[in-house]
Amino acid sequence: MEFDVLDHRSGLGVFDPIENARFELYTPESVEPESESTDGFYFPVDVAVGFEASAVEIPKLVSTVVRRHTGEMLADATTSETQTFGAGRYLVELQSTPMKLYLVVDGPFEIRPGDESVTASFGERRRVRVGARSFHERPLGTITVTDDVEDAMAAVSLFGSALKTTSCERSFPTLRGHPPRVERGDSFAVSDGIDAPDTGVEIVLPPDREHVYPSASLAYYLGAELVAGSDPRLVAGDFEYDLDGAGGYEATVNRVLKQVFFLDCLTRTEGYYPVELHEREQVEPAVDLDFPDLYGRPLAEQLPRYLSVPFDALEPHVLDWHLTTDVVPTAGNAAALPYFAHELALLRTPEDPTDQSVEPTFEELDEFTRSAVASGDFTRSASDDASTRGGRDDALTRNTRETWTTDDEMFRVEPAETIEHAWVGEGYPINANKVTIASLRRQAERTPPDDSDIEVHVVCNDPEMDEESVVGEFYGLRDFVNYDVTIHEELTVAELGDLLESSADFLHYIGHADDEGFRCVDGHLDADSLESVGVEAFLLNACRSYEQGAKLVEKGSTGGVVTLAEVVNSAATKVGRALARLLNSGFSLRSALSIAEKEVLVSIEYVTIGDGGLMLCENDNGCPISYRIEEGEEENQYIFVPYAHPCSSHGLGTIANSIAEESSTNYLSSGSLRPFQFTKDEIMDFINNDENIVPVLIEEELYWGNDLPEVL
Repeated sequence: MEFDVLDHRSGLGVFDPIENARFELYTPESVEPESESTDGFYFPVDVAVGFEASAVEIPKLVSTVVRRHTGEMLADATTSETQTFGAGRYLVELQSTPMKLYLVVDGPFEIRPGDESVTASFGERRRVRVGARSFHERPLGTITVTDDVEDAMAAVSLFGSALKTTSCERSFPTLRGHPPRVERGDSFAVSDGIDAPDTGVEIVLPPDREHVYPSASLAYYLGAELVAGSDPRLVAGDFEYDLDGAGGYEATVNRVLKQVFFLDCLTRTEGYYPVELHEREQVEPAVDLDFPDLYGRPLAEQLPRYLSVPFDALEPHVLDWHLTTDVVPTAGNAAALPYFAHELALLRTPEDPTDQSVEPTFEELDEFTRSAVASGDFTRSASDDASTRGGRDDALTRNTRETWTTDDEMFRVEPAETIEHAWVGEGYPINANKVTIASLRRQAERTPPDDSDIEVHVVCNDPEMDEESVVGEFYGLRDFVNYDVTIHEELTVAELGDLLESSADFLHYIGHADDEGFRCVDGHLDADSLESVGVEAFLLNACRSYEQGAKLVEKGSTGGVVTLAEVVNSAATKVGRALARLLNSGFSLRSALSIAEKEVLVSIEYVTIGDGGLMLCENDNGCPISYRIEEGEEENQYIFVPYAHPCSSHGLGTIANSIAEESSTNYLSSGSLRPFQFTKDEIMDFINNDENIVPVLIEEELYWGNDLPEVL
C-alpha cells in the first residue's frame, strides 16, 4: 500500500499495487502525511500515515461506520442526517472502497452525508491517522518449484503467508489474502516477503500429490505446515486428529475444512462484528462450546475443541459449500492450487480420466439444431432422408434419434455435492468447468469493470436464430451499471475476427460452429488463426463450440460458456436468454450456467471453460441470490427459500441480512438460507415483478419475476 499527496487538489491518495486500485481522500488544506504505527486501528491494516486537517471528505457516498476506538459500533453515519460525536477517540470505517480504509480521529466531530460524498468535519485542524489494507485478491510474490513433490509441499506450507490474521476473523473474506503464485523452475525459490505464519499447526501427509493437493485449502486456511509422514493427520501441539476418517482421506480433509471454518464464523461474533447470527442461534444450544472463551484463544487451542464436536451435530447447519475442484495430480497442475485454495474450494485428485471417456447421446430431438456441417466425427443412426432445417443436409434432422461420437477426450467426472464444479487437467469434462492455468492467471490480474461502460457484443450469424438476439435488451437492465451493447448480424470472417481481437468485456455468439470454426456469411473463421483475443469472456451458443472456446481462452480470453454437443435451437435460445439475465445480475459464469440449465428439460451439455468464477458485473446486493418456491401445507402458503451464490467480490464467510424479512438477524451468505412462509401476494410484493434480476426455481424449472402470477 502506498500513500501520496494529490496534485490536482488538497488531499491524500491511496494506491494498492497488488490490486492496481486507487482511492482519494480530500481535505480543505494541503497535508503532509507522515508514516505511523499500524497499532490502534482495531482491525488489521498493512500501513498507516498521519496528517493534520480540519476535515476529511470521502468523495463517494460509501457506507461510513463510526466506532469507538475499542471497536464498538456506534452508527452507520451514511444512512441518516448529520451526526455529532463527542469527546473521545473514534475509528471511522469506510466500506465499499477499493481497499479497506480506516480513520482514527479524536472528537468532537461530525459526519455529514451529502449527495455524492461524506465529510468528517472537526471544526479545527486535528491529527488524523489513516490505515489501509489491501483486499489482496491477486497473488503477491512467487514460489518457484521443481517437479519434486517435496517442493509442492513446501509451497503449500507458505500459502498461509497471505492471511491478514490467524484469529477466527480470517473467516471474513477480506482478511484472507491471495496465496502467492506457484511456477515451475529449475530450483526451489521464494520471493521476498513470503513468510509462513506461526500458528503451531502441522498437517502430516505421505509425500505424494494425491495427498498434498487436496490439503491445499485446509493448509492455507490454517496457516499450516505440511510435514512428510506415513499417516495423514492434523497436529497442533499435543493434539492429533486422524485425516483418514470416514469416507477416506479427501472426504475427511474437506470435512475438517468445513467444520473449522463454520465454527470460526460462529466464534468471531464475539469480536469485530458482534452480530446476531442465525447459524450460531441454531448451533449453540446443541454443542458444548464456550464461544466467548474460544474467541481469545490461539488457533492451536481452538482446533481440539472445534474437532471434538461430532460433525453430524453440525451438518444440518453448516453452510452449503459453493465449489468442488478436481485437480489431476500432475506436477504442472500445482500452479492451480493457490487460486482454488483462495476460494476455499473442496479439492480432490481424480484418477486419469482416459478410461472414463463416454459418448454423449441426445434422443428424440424434435427440431433443428445449431449444427453447421457434418465433419466426419459423428455417426448418424437414423435415415438421411428426413427433412432438415438450419444446416446442411448432413446436419442433425427432425424427428430422429441421434448418437454422435468424437475423437476428443470427453468424460464424466465424479459428481460433486456442491452447486459448482471445476476440473483442472486434460480433456473436456461433462458438467464441470474446464479450467486452465492461464485463465486463472488472467482472472487474477484482471481489473474489474469500473464506472465506465461494460462493452458487450451480441453476434447473430444466422437469421433463423434471431429470436435470441433479444438478449441485447437483457444486458444493461440495471440502474447503476452502464452497458454499451452492440448487435451484429451475419458477419464476415474478417469482421468476426476483428471483433474477437478487439477489446471487449463480453461476446454473446449465436450461430453455428464446427470443425472448421465459426460459420460466417463468406466462410469459416477458426479462432486458431487469430493472433490474439481481446474479448474478456464469451458465450458461444452453437453446436459443439468447445473447440473454438478453448482456442479463444488459449489466445487471451479469461473464460466463457461453450457446448460439448449438438444443441436444439429452441432450448439454446432459452439458455442464452437466461445466461444473459443472470450475468447481467452479477452471477459468475459457473453459477449462472448452473441456474440457466434449469430452463430446459433435455440434457444439453453446456460447460464453462477457462475461469468460471469470472463475473461480468457485481450484484447490487452483494452475493447474487436465486430463490426456490415450494408449496406449503396450507392453501395459498408457499415455502420461499433464498439461495446465496458466493462470488469473487463476496466470498465464503460474507454475512448479510435477509431481504426477505425485517430483522437484525444475519446469515452466512452461502447456499440455502432460512426458508420463509409466504402467501402469493407476499411473494409478489417481494419479487416486485423484476423479471431481470430475480431467478426463481419451482419444481426444478426456472422462472423470472413476471412469470410468477401465472404459475403460482
